[in-house]
Amino acid sequence: MHPSLPEIHIPSGLPRPDATALAHGRKVQDHLVRAIGAAGGILPFQQWMQAALYAPALGYYSAGSTKLDAAGDFTTAPETTPLFGQTLARQVAEVLRVSGCAQVLEFGAGSGSLANSLLAALHALGITAQYHILEVSADLRARQQARLAAWGAQVRWLDMPPQGFCGCVLANEVLDAMPVILFRFDASGQAHELGVALAPDPSDPPQDGAMPFRWASHPLAAEAARLVADRLPAWPGYQSELNLRAEAWVRDMGRWLHKGVALLIDYGFPRAEYYHPQRHQGTLMCHFRHHAHDQPLILPGLQDITAHVDFTAMADAALDGGLDVLGYTSQARFLLNLGLTDLLPAAGPQAAPDAAARARQLAALNTLLSEAEMGELFKVLAIGRGVAPPLAGFVRGDRRDRL
Repeated sequence: MHPSLPEIHIPSGLPRPDATALAHGRKVQDHLVRAIGAAGGILPFQQWMQAALYAPALGYYSAGSTKLDAAGDFTTAPETTPLFGQTLARQVAEVLRVSGCAQVLEFGAGSGSLANSLLAALHALGITAQYHILEVSADLRARQQARLAAWGAQVRWLDMPPQGFCGCVLANEVLDAMPVILFRFDASGQAHELGVALAPDPSDPPQDGAMPFRWASHPLAAEAARLVADRLPAWPGYQSELNLRAEAWVRDMGRWLHKGVALLIDYGFPRAEYYHPQRHQGTLMCHFRHHAHDQPLILPGLQDITAHVDFTAMADAALDGGLDVLGYTSQARFLLNLGLTDLLPAAGPQAAPDAAARARQLAALNTLLSEAEMGELFKVLAIGRGVAPPLAGFVRGDRRDRL
């Protein structure tokens, strides 16, 4: 390990990792130090985020830390309640019917909660679908395989996107975890890319949450500079992100999605809201033990790092890839359009058995639908080929005109 670097710094207000996690964090920190050196002293943030999240056996998603549920760092909609998957199954069923293909492909399947509830709901609807999962995290894949073992050969894992696919593609909270280019306008309105360097004297005690690393800047690549100039005014001091990898991923889907629909579910905004003057610090967010903060240079390999999604960019990328944009709305409107409330067990033996269970059910419903929770911040974008709108999830409140 790098001999002069201080111990992993944990700012006040965040829980302290245990000894095993701290030892792992020091390994990741040392890996990042070497990456900074190999990059000539400044590692572009996109590469920092890639390494911190996905470096083999070290990154947050590549190593074996618990990420989901109460013991992890964050909770997703499928983890909150099976009602999410049961409701989504209605949209998936429609896509399978109109495409004529009984296949589902899920990217980033987490603990397998969504797949489990969705497969059960499709079974109840009389649909037997081949379920494919593409998962980059080895430990999450192992959790999925254990959880979904009862489904046998109906569930298969892939190592790369298929050469051709017909059916329904699901990506719930996938785009936000793709590494982003971080940029900032200087006082003159010139955009620079932000990267990470070693602090001037790494042997000094950390003075803030970014130590022993610091921000540094260098010129943006020509294509990124052009996109920044096209997408927002040059506001001095303004900082934000470009997610060119997510755009490329969506664009590439046009190569292999021959017929069907992809449902992209994530937190984000259309471009006019994404690059709003008041959002001058961008959208980067980190999650550690259910604490959210905006310091991506601390706790290397131990915390999630995300950026909100520019859904206008994703829609444009889909069109560039030859796909159609079939719908765009809030998660709340999408779930209500599909009849989420109809699935609530109001009476009889399936009803919530006691007051505590009913309270948990209402809390989960509030998380999915409330504007203060996931209901408005999360959006659903439908893209595809060979399927005509409207899809059931977008029959009311379609916001494609805002993209």
